[in-house]
Amino acid sequence: MQTSTPITTVATTDIADLLDPSPLGRRMPMAGFDEEFVDIADYIIRITDRIWHEKKIDLCLRYYSEDSVIHTLTGDIVGAKTVEANTHATLKAFPDRTLDGDNVIWSGDDREGYYSSHLITSRMTNLGPSDFGPATGKRVRIRTIADCLCLKNKIIEEWLVRDNAALVLQLGQDPLKTARVQANVDRDLGRNLIAALAQCRDDCGRSVAKPFSGSALPSPGREPAAFAEAVFGSIWNRRRLDLLPSVFDFRIGAHLTAGRDLYGPVEYREYLEQFFTAIPDLATCVDHVADIPYLGAARDIAVRWTLSGTHQGDGLFGPASGAPVCIMGVSHWRVMNGRIREEWTVFDELAVLRQIETHRLGR
Repeated sequence: MQTSTPITTVATTDIADLLDPSPLGRRMPMAGFDEEFVDIADYIIRITDRIWHEKKIDLCLRYYSEDSVIHTLTGDIVGAKTVEANTHATLKAFPDRTLDGDNVIWSGDDREGYYSSHLITSRMTNLGPSDFGPATGKRVRIRTIADCLCLKNKIIEEWLVRDNAALVLQLGQDPLKTARVQANVDRDLGRNLIAALAQCRDDCGRSVAKPFSGSALPSPGREPAAFAEAVFGSIWNRRRLDLLPSVFDFRIGAHLTAGRDLYGPVEYREYLEQFFTAIPDLATCVDHVADIPYLGAARDIAVRWTLSGTHQGDGLFGPASGAPVCIMGVSHWRVMNGRIREEWTVFDELAVLRQIETHRLGR
């Protein structure tokens, strides 16, 4: 049973308290979870710290189910043993990698599973060969969001998005050239990323976000799922850029992929226009929404979304190619006074370029 002690708010809690919560004791129902965990945010933060900071990689076998699936834009990772092996490989390339939790937005329960959306800042030094090439010795800092479905002390499914475009830029590489190298490797190994993402594109096409039909947008505080559907359905799918002042605070700070930091609706509009030029037939769907309070009246909302379309325009993703593309993304919105005041959006832009280069190789 939930106690009077508030559930852990990661964004406003000191790291010492996150790693040593006090008082102990359940703050929410956690049937099947180890007794030490006080709530789902505590579970996510502390198991991440143990695996990545304490380097107890074997704990992947404890906290991931044997048949767990991690969805990424370059393919699924299946099983706790594969997660463990991939973690070892990552640490060989970036041995000092940290995963600092900026926020955990959650939903669900302990019967069907808790869903957590974990916004992470990673700092690391490239001291070994990686999927991006030989060691460079360079230090990088990127964002990741890991959405996890957790049940009875295990992560049973995860949707992982990492800003790999920012990573390769900080390593001193050209993302287009890196994507071309990866597409060539895929071809040599008989892999085809576009074919692998066909189901993703089809699923998005069947559940496209619908524009709102009322006289006013749904309230993000009272109806976060309807608000998210309206944002993607109206602004993204219907190109209703006139709605930006109603959705975003005039001081909106948007932290996007490849190191983009935007300020204000004007810069946000310019970014959207670049997206619409690059993929003019894009369609988006909303896959999951979670929300929690932030400092009283404000609200933090996590939205996992999918985008599909055809790369038909020059600019944002290089010269037009005609490639079918699919994007899996997660956005965290901090809502104040009914508008988005700050946004963190992560997707694997390098994997988008890899799809485009795969198409070029097949022409």
